[in-house]
Amino acid sequence: MTSVVIATDWVRLLVICVFFTGAAGAVLWWARLASPRPVVRAAVRAAVQLAVVSAVITVVLASLPLTAGFLVLMAAVATWTSAARTKTGRRGVWVGVAILGGTVPALAALVLSGLVPVKGIALVPVGGILIGGAMTATTLSVRRALDTLRDRHGEFEAALALGFTEAVAVRELVRGPAGEALLPALDQTRTVGLVTLPGAFVGMLLGGAPVWQAGALQLVVLLGLLAVEAAAIAVVVELVARGLVRRTSPQGEVRLT
Repeated sequence: MTSVVIATDWVRLLVICVFFTGAAGAVLWWARLASPRPVVRAAVRAAVQLAVVSAVITVVLASLPLTAGFLVLMAAVATWTSAARTKTGRRGVWVGVAILGGTVPALAALVLSGLVPVKGIALVPVGGILIGGAMTATTLSVRRALDTLRDRHGEFEAALALGFTEAVAVRELVRGPAGEALLPALDQTRTVGLVTLPGAFVGMLLGGAPVWQAGALQLVVLLGLLAVEAAAIAVVVELVARGLVRRTSPQGEVRLT
């Protein structure tokens, strides 16, 4: 009887996953926003990756060296993803500096304060949340900064003509647009509990933790994300200003690739 129930649950899971993937692809196609292919590829990739992680995570969490290695792998994949999304080619390795610039100090502060124990079961999820937030902020801020340099090139040239150095001129142009990458994190923090109930909070509740403890952890995570993403954006501005992050090819229309 138990096996029948489990099989039924898997069928339901498969059906709803296919439904959501198909709905997303159909909306993109119907609204002529983009091809549905990236959605399908992302869904298949997510399923495979989660299956692999589910198979190895028990072993990883039981070993601190393996936990550290897994966190390094997370950071490497985040760097590669951000570099690919921003089309910065080999220079994209520099986005890793932005991702780690806030993540490492934040995770260290959580560990040293005792809020996050030195155990894989705590380090991997918290580290993953921080790395993921830094990756998103880095990608958005790099794209906005480089788009601004392309679209406002005349203002950049005018600033140089007025005697500004290249780095100062770039900073003046890209600070505002790059800073907008923090808006999603700000909105999530401002509306938590009213609009959204983030994963850390829900996960602890489902695990049987007291409501106050779940809320306290979620608050720490949200504020940590703000600090990490703000640091990532600040580093991006400096990297762009110093010419270390640039696109390798001209950008046409924005595509979901």
